[in-house]
Amino acid sequence: MIKPVKVFQFWLLVVGLAFSDSAFSQNPVFHIPMALSDTVRLPDDSTLRIRNLNPYFSLHVDSVLTYQLEINRDPGKYFFFMKNAPVGMKIKENGLLTFRADRSYFLSGRLKYDNEYKVNIGVQNLNNPKERIDTSFTIVFFTTDIIASHVKPTVSNVLYMDEGDTISFKVQCETGTYPIESINFYSSIPIKTNSVIKDCNDDFTWSPAYDFVKDTDSSKQKLLILYFVGTNKIFMRDTATIRIYVKDALNYPYMRADYDLAVKNIDTYILRLKYAFFTLDKKIKKTKNTRTDFDMSTATTALGGTIFSSASSQDAKTAGTILPSVGVALVPVKEAVAPQLTAEQNQAGLVRSSIKRLEYTKRDNALVGEKDMEITKKITALKNELKQTQVQLIDVPLEETSSMTEEQLRDLDKYFNNPRVNKKYRLKNMPSNSK
Repeated sequence: MIKPVKVFQFWLLVVGLAFSDSAFSQNPVFHIPMALSDTVRLPDDSTLRIRNLNPYFSLHVDSVLTYQLEINRDPGKYFFFMKNAPVGMKIKENGLLTFRADRSYFLSGRLKYDNEYKVNIGVQNLNNPKERIDTSFTIVFFTTDIIASHVKPTVSNVLYMDEGDTISFKVQCETGTYPIESINFYSSIPIKTNSVIKDCNDDFTWSPAYDFVKDTDSSKQKLLILYFVGTNKIFMRDTATIRIYVKDALNYPYMRADYDLAVKNIDTYILRLKYAFFTLDKKIKKTKNTRTDFDMSTATTALGGTIFSSASSQDAKTAGTILPSVGVALVPVKEAVAPQLTAEQNQAGLVRSSIKRLEYTKRDNALVGEKDMEITKKITALKNELKQTQVQLIDVPLEETSSMTEEQLRDLDKYFNNPRVNKKYRLKNMPSNSK
């Protein structure tokens, strides 16, 4: 590089010669200063580098890439190498980069479109291992023949189900040129699902409630439309539609709870009736024993009067005349002290027959199998029988039995099923009609 001071001296010399006498002589002589005789030297290129490296390549499918890399050294003393190269890319020792983007690589999934592949390359001195360079470039593949990706659920596009059932399927994707990266879910009716659908191969699970189908819906069914919208990286969309017809169904868990409640109400009412029967029967039995005692006393008095009347003594005959009157006097006393309990006895018989009828109704309407489809009819029968019995026995006084112990309940049931008690309230055989 020429220094500014020397350049200035050069121009002064030229101007001086232009105005001197010797400048117009026949043989002019120019004296070039020593400063101009200096050779301009460029600094040596001491750093190994690739002169024509392209940091980014964009290659179409089925095209061929041939690119010669050059360095600022004698290429015969260096060799090129490559790391992390996509399948099919090669580089020779002299830096010749070759690649053919064959379509089969993409169809087999070994290469992908619009995916940046970072390739590491290096240059190494054959004689000096310390003299080397490592760098990289990026290559991307694209195509104009786009194969669309599709959302493919694992079920058909029309489904039928009942309320309370559960539907579950997988939302799969059919991969094309650009795979689906996200899935959005929509429905014609707002529903609450048991899963979240965002990506391919997610599971969709839904169970309609028993009140999903309303009374105003025609044909006792409701249509639900599901939309699964898949989107790829270039915002191409594909929508899969599934139509679900939900039919009105019996809420069996609720009806089973209602059935159990009806049976429990009958059992509680039967227990109260048994206790009422026990109270009435004890009262009737006590009254009967009292009346029996009066009858025995009357009979004894009459018999004693007869015996004394036949005696020889006058006092005995007098006593024999009085004693029958005493027996006659005991009859109104008996009716006053222990009157005939006809109403109570009728009530006891009615309560007992009502208990038997309720127990028969409960056995006749027992559930069959794990899921009895006639549970609604059986619940109605149990409730109607219980209500009819309660109306029929509305005048019978009933007491609470919730405070009774297990032993007391067993004794109560044992008393009700006692053969002697059953015999007392058993209906007499009606006489048959003779021809």
